Amino acid sequence: MLVNCFAYQDGVRIADQIKPADIGAYISRPECFVWVALKDPEPGEFSELEKQFGLHELAVEDANVGHQRPKIEEYGDSLFAVLHVIEIINDEMVVGEVDIFVGPNYILSVRNRAEKGFADVRARCEREPELLRLGSGFVLYALMDAVVDRYFPIIDALETRLETLEERMFSGGAARANIEDMYALKQKLMVLKHAVGPLLEGVSKLYGGRVPQICAGTQEYYRDVYDHLTRINQSIDALREMVTTALSVNLALITVSENETTKRLAAYAALVAVPTMIAGIYGMNFEHMPELKWVFGYPLSLTIMTAIDVYLFFRFRRAGWL
Repeated sequence: MLVNCFAYQDGVRIADQIKPADIGAYISRPECFVWVALKDPEPGEFSELEKQFGLHELAVEDANVGHQRPKIEEYGDSLFAVLHVIEIINDEMVVGEVDIFVGPNYILSVRNRAEKGFADVRARCEREPELLRLGSGFVLYALMDAVVDRYFPIIDALETRLETLEERMFSGGAARANIEDMYALKQKLMVLKHAVGPLLEGVSKLYGGRVPQICAGTQEYYRDVYDHLTRINQSIDALREMVTTALSVNLALITVSENETTKRLAAYAALVAVPTMIAGIYGMNFEHMPELKWVFGYPLSLTIMTAIDVYLFFRFRRAGWL
């Protein structure tokens, strides 16, 4: 589906909703570029734009196959970027993809499996015509900055989830459920890591060393994106360590709980064992046993049993077993 197709010159929009067949007339103008946005395009729709912009066949192949690793590749005087768009819907992490083709006179974004668009990015760029005048390189920055900024709320949500799990863990919640939820949280962090980690390397090439011509004049903006990615990456690593620690603590609490249960069972078994032993001795039915015919034998044996159990009970209580 074609979402938008606008033309800009000197930082100002000069045409709205251009037909794909008319794109060539605009990209041939000096200081003019076309900004096209697609969402889950049909094969024929994408092929027409491929011809209009002269996209590199390898980049087109990656976009058609989809499910690519985040990356930024250079093809001559053009760039091809793959970014992961992550959304949390009903506590589930949904991973989409946006493929961005950038040339001196065009920028084409192709959104797949992602509902939230980039209308706010277009509005932001149009509010800053002095920056939009820099061309497609600034638009690429604006799109990347928007995608990266959407990672911050996800990090905050995962941090809140970890805090909730830690509170539940120390309040005596179900141990198995805690472990399952922590492992699910660790999987979400890994998904976010796969989106951020590879992108760090790609963005670093856009502001340092030999910068692509398209990005000339916008290096400081890409450095800002790199700084954001670095912060997010560090937060991910810190959260992963905290989750690993929380899993270890949870297992330790399970072990402690099991030890406490074992001690209680052993204490109660000792309380039962003493009267059982005494009763077993006097239940052997031998004819010549002391105290068998003594009138105080039975109450005395019960008194001894009770006294020993009371003594053991308080000793176990003092030792913390009961």
